[in-house]
Amino acid sequence: MKQRPQYFTISSSPHAHSKTTTKVIMRDVVIALIPALIAAIYFFGFRALTLTMVSVFGCTFFEWLYRKLMKKPHTIGDWSAAVTGMLIAFVCPVSLPFWTVLIADFFAIVLVKQLFGGIGMNIVNPALAARAFLFSWPSLMSGTWVTPGTWLPALSAPVVDGVTAATPMESLAVGQLPAESLLDLFLGKIGGSLGEVSALALILGGVYLLIRRVISLRIPLAYLLTVAVLTFVFPLGGNDRLLWMACQILSGGLLLGAIFMATDYTTSPVTRGGQIAYGIGCGLLTVALRYFGSYVEGVSYAILIMNCCVGFFDKLGIPKRFGLVKKAKKGGEGK
Repeated sequence: MKQRPQYFTISSSPHAHSKTTTKVIMRDVVIALIPALIAAIYFFGFRALTLTMVSVFGCTFFEWLYRKLMKKPHTIGDWSAAVTGMLIAFVCPVSLPFWTVLIADFFAIVLVKQLFGGIGMNIVNPALAARAFLFSWPSLMSGTWVTPGTWLPALSAPVVDGVTAATPMESLAVGQLPAESLLDLFLGKIGGSLGEVSALALILGGVYLLIRRVISLRIPLAYLLTVAVLTFVFPLGGNDRLLWMACQILSGGLLLGAIFMATDYTTSPVTRGGQIAYGIGCGLLTVALRYFGSYVEGVSYAILIMNCCVGFFDKLGIPKRFGLVKKAKKGGEGK
């Protein structure tokens, strides 16, 4: 019997394929953010939902419009614009006017993402860059923290006089423990940006992402442990070390940043060692900015600064090639 010839197919990479696509990953992130959105609606009313929907619509529209004008393939189906829209809303006060969040959407999608080449090409996190840009209106971003349990109008311009309260970060910035209990900080009965108030909701979302293997523990754990160690060793105002550390972990945007922002694929290292070093760097900068900065929160700026150093951290984490022998230095032969 004549043997049939064997054929080998030669093709370019990638040779390994997976059902995990950008769309699947982004959809998982949206699902992971839903607990925090539900918590925001519970504490601030349906204004939280409408603000988030406006932001998602704005990001999706600006991405569609830009790519249409530039005659590029449409990418709104990969859900990345929706994720950016949700995160922008989550780092803003619930009382923020709709026109302001739309400006942030334009800045994030067009200037930070699309002008650099689209998804996977931006050098900093678009949502955090948009938040930094929004501080062009400091009174809107940091002067109107709504008291939890106060439901603002869902569509009309909110009137926040008499319903604002200081955030835990404002107390911590002056060396004082917040008036709220640890349970309030954990559940979300505090003032702050609509997506960062409930530590419980953010942790639930993080657990989902870990189960789905969208993120790993390296960056969030290195980030949170660094903040925990530094705030435990160096408490301000002579406060109880353990209580001070717990308040620092549960307050502000630390959990939101560590779980959902610092782990962004595009703007974080890909090597294991680089990811750990990156997380430690984020933690160091966060504590430094919280302790010595003029602004009470340092998470967003810490991550943005570390985004610019990703190439350096990736080089730190590159493993040695098996069997690689270093070349001898000149003049060292025969010694």
